[in-house]
Amino acid sequence: MRPDFEPLSFDDIKAARERIDDDSVVKRTPIERSTSLDELAGGEVHLKMEHLQWTGSFKTRGAYNKIARCVERGGVDRVVAASAGNHAQGVALAATKLGVESTIVMPKGAPQAKVDATRGYGADVELVGADFRAAMDHAKKLVDSDAEFVHAYDDPAIVAGQGTLGIEMYEDLPDVDTVVVPIGGGGLVSGIATAFAELSPETRIVGVQAADAATVPGSLEAGHPVALDEVETIADGIATGGVSELTLSLIEAHVDEVVTVTDGEIARAILLLLERSKQLVEGAGASSVAAILGDELDVRRETVMPLLCGGNLDMTMLQTVLVHALTDREQLLRLRVRITDRPGKMEEVSGIIAEHGVNIRTVRHERSAPELDVGEAYLVFQIETSGSSQSQAIVRAIRDRGYRIKHVNS
Repeated sequence: MRPDFEPLSFDDIKAARERIDDDSVVKRTPIERSTSLDELAGGEVHLKMEHLQWTGSFKTRGAYNKIARCVERGGVDRVVAASAGNHAQGVALAATKLGVESTIVMPKGAPQAKVDATRGYGADVELVGADFRAAMDHAKKLVDSDAEFVHAYDDPAIVAGQGTLGIEMYEDLPDVDTVVVPIGGGGLVSGIATAFAELSPETRIVGVQAADAATVPGSLEAGHPVALDEVETIADGIATGGVSELTLSLIEAHVDEVVTVTDGEIARAILLLLERSKQLVEGAGASSVAAILGDELDVRRETVMPLLCGGNLDMTMLQTVLVHALTDREQLLRLRVRITDRPGKMEEVSGIIAEHGVNIRTVRHERSAPELDVGEAYLVFQIETSGSSQSQAIVRAIRDRGYRIKHVNS
């Protein structure tokens, strides 16, 4: 059961801030006003750009605080951790800075960029299991008398380190009405919320989870941590599949609201941040922006600070996200046109499309669909457009020329 006492104090966070007061380990990241997001969200939006941290995420804060405390006590030669990527890099950097060896267990499907970066920071990386929990089980088996396990979130020292970001966010914008924080295992939101409970208790703290990895709503309802057997989201940084007693107790005490966002909403937020703010942010980091633009959270007429907590987006995932988001906007358009399979038909339909000044990326014939009559075929086009209005104009033009056409983006 959850403890009756407060498992983390503001003094712990202040002590952590003193411990990590080294710009070569943790730098102060900027905030940036986004007038584009102001207009879309209906409030005053200030982005906290923690994705510009040395390792590309906030994780070094907690890892350094934890490992430094272990070094202060003595008797630790090596640390072990499990991570999908960002915690791995934070532990690796912190351990190397403090002269401690590190072994990091990552899922086999972890983004290669995060695996390479973790090794680059000096860690020995083992790839084990299909998900975070499998990696965690293996990592715990590697702990011996000379090694300390560094949990990603279930540790007051980790949460205190993440809470230093809360102090920084408050100092950046003391009059902020709402702070929006992504939630995986809950260490980040727990630390930030604990800091704001002391510094600005009137500020609303909102946590956000990917819908297909959301564990906090069910855990709050049940009164204890509830884990998911499977998680599936583009936001791999918050795909932990569960929270802990520690983080759930702090969320319950200090977080005002928890909302969820879909992968589609996260993909749109990533693209929007690229276009409007010129920032490359991973799915976990973009989920806070997805939340302020979604239907569950109202920030109209408020000063709001979404936290961009991670920028380690794998390039393959970036391609997937961009294709999805552009398709959703109909800037990438797939059309299937039913034709009589005679010479000149591809040229004729392509000409109709060309009249609208757009580029055809690909086109192919399909002749084996069971609904086609003898002598018929489909032409399947992938087209680049300026958006929905132009896409609809192209569809109308082809249909007006007597062709049966299906918009097949979905």
